[in-house]
Amino acid sequence: MKRVNILLVLSAVSVLAFGFVKFQTGPVVGTNVGNKAPELKFKNPQDKEITLSSLKGKIVLLDFWASWCGPCRMENPNVVAAYGKYKDGKFKTAKGFTVMSVSLDQKKDAWINAIAKDGLVWENHMSDLGGWQSQPAAIYGVQSIPAPFLIDENGVIIAKGEVIRGRGLEEALTKLLK
Repeated sequence: MKRVNILLVLSAVSVLAFGFVKFQTGPVVGTNVGNKAPELKFKNPQDKEITLSSLKGKIVLLDFWASWCGPCRMENPNVVAAYGKYKDGKFKTAKGFTVMSVSLDQKKDAWINAIAKDGLVWENHMSDLGGWQSQPAAIYGVQSIPAPFLIDENGVIIAKGEVIRGRGLEEALTKLLK
């Protein structure tokens, strides 16, 4: 008799628990591979707010950098080459490739001049001009730059860090082609 009562109590608790538990559907928002990339909404050089989510449907390289960062500036030719080669690429499920550059600059003129000098021709540039106290850097836990994140068409991080710098970016993008 006690065993039946215990089973009934456990069954009732289970039913109640399922009624109050919200199940996670889809990836968790975070900055690890497999996580849904956190949203960013900051101003571009023309002081217009832009968002990361506006690029949904494309493969996106979210690239944290700054005009004063030597390694960033040395990496920019690789990013420019990848953008030129893959922006209209025929991907398995995505509609092209683009770059969202997030600057950790504090001086707007330096940021704008570096964009022009390095030929960063894509439209998606953002910054809050906060330097190392930048909100976008804090959201993504950026501690050093360059800090790239490769995001799929659904907004999920598929690669990050050193593995997608230099030729690694091109190799990752090639694997995503049809």
